[in-house]
Amino acid sequence: MSSLKASIHQLSGTWPELLTALEKATTMTALLLAGWHLARALAVRLVEEELEQRAHRPSERTQCKTCGKWLESKGFVERKLTGLIGTIGWKRRVERCPGGCKGSQCAQLDKELGVRPNQRVSDTLKRAACALAVFVPFGIAREMLTLLTGAEVSPGSIWNWVQEWGAEAKARVERELKAALEGVLPAEEEMEAEVADLPLLIGSDGVMVPFRPDGGQPTGRTVWREVKVGILARLGTRVTQKGKTVTQLLRRRLVAVRGDIDALQPRLWLESVRQGILTAKTVVWLSDGGKGFWRLFRDRFEQHAQGILDFYHAAQNLWKGAKAWLDGRSKQARQWFVLARHKLRQGQANEVLADIKAALDLDDLSDSARKTLTNLYNYLDEHRDHIDYARFKELGLPIGSGLVESACKWLIQQRFKGVGMRWSEDGFDHLLYLRLFWVNNRFDDLFKLTAITNS
Repeated sequence: MSSLKASIHQLSGTWPELLTALEKATTMTALLLAGWHLARALAVRLVEEELEQRAHRPSERTQCKTCGKWLESKGFVERKLTGLIGTIGWKRRVERCPGGCKGSQCAQLDKELGVRPNQRVSDTLKRAACALAVFVPFGIAREMLTLLTGAEVSPGSIWNWVQEWGAEAKARVERELKAALEGVLPAEEEMEAEVADLPLLIGSDGVMVPFRPDGGQPTGRTVWREVKVGILARLGTRVTQKGKTVTQLLRRRLVAVRGDIDALQPRLWLESVRQGILTAKTVVWLSDGGKGFWRLFRDRFEQHAQGILDFYHAAQNLWKGAKAWLDGRSKQARQWFVLARHKLRQGQANEVLADIKAALDLDDLSDSARKTLTNLYNYLDEHRDHIDYARFKELGLPIGSGLVESACKWLIQQRFKGVGMRWSEDGFDHLLYLRLFWVNNRFDDLFKLTAITNS
């Protein structure tokens, strides 16, 4: 028997039982599971021994912050904290003012370890729980956390941790927005030179989310509110197994807010600066025909970016015009639409506009058809600089906003629109901010944790 196994057999408690389970395991699955239980128990033992040694080290005397008297020792008091490896218990010296000043009780070791008063759960465990809640409902997050760490927590506890750290994430963003209003913009994120040379894509869309009635009460009719979502990414390419070169999004960053375009605008600009809009060689704004999004483009991004109207949204409007003018059930309508769509994609927008103008000059055109075709003409004419699709394709730029829509689906619909889900405003906001911090690679920075932190 190895010296390590011999040492474990000599320990009291459940150690010999854990080792026996390891030795009797007959499959790799059972072996790994038994080893995992043993490793966790061993980690708890090692941490507790280290804490015991630190608790008995000499320490400097401290004075009461209220009256200045020297604090007196009240002996060693037990403390427990649940973390990723299990519940750790240790005793440390507690001191208190002899004059009984309020708030004078303290434990120097707790301060050195960064353990807060009344803290019972480590931040690493909270981080793990919040990370799970970013992707799955709280009840499932609880089951997964127990499966992965052995820690027994309730879905309500995970919900509370999401509110706690989500509020911190939201407050951090609001501080950045306030600083930006005062002229202090964030620094650009560091990125490889070859990535920085790629075009920067910016797009935006909206999605509806079910909320509880005013006040957040569970009863009452569902209230649907819009969430604005922005996406930023570098446009790279990759070659598929069939040898086809396709667009690949690199360094994807997301912005979202419950509210309107005006609420999205400063957040999207803040992230755009962070992603290099002021230094990128090529910047592209890609969106459907929503007037609010194009107002945002003109107000903030037009001087930095080339606007591209989603081709498929433009084609939808072409079909509306064909149906109104030539009857959507007719062969003539389908033929005109196919030809007009082809011309538009090949960079012949002027010809499409000329065809629509010629149709508007017809004497026998109905009032409803004239109105629809007029709206179509004005729509395409307004976006004349944004529909040169042949040139965009030559430059390797996308002409469809599907990647923006997929970001909405991933960020919002997959987590916030499950069966029976309805959200309070704070509950939604806090989880949304955590989800944003995760996808934007700022999750660990939020929790101020390093790879070796375990407190």
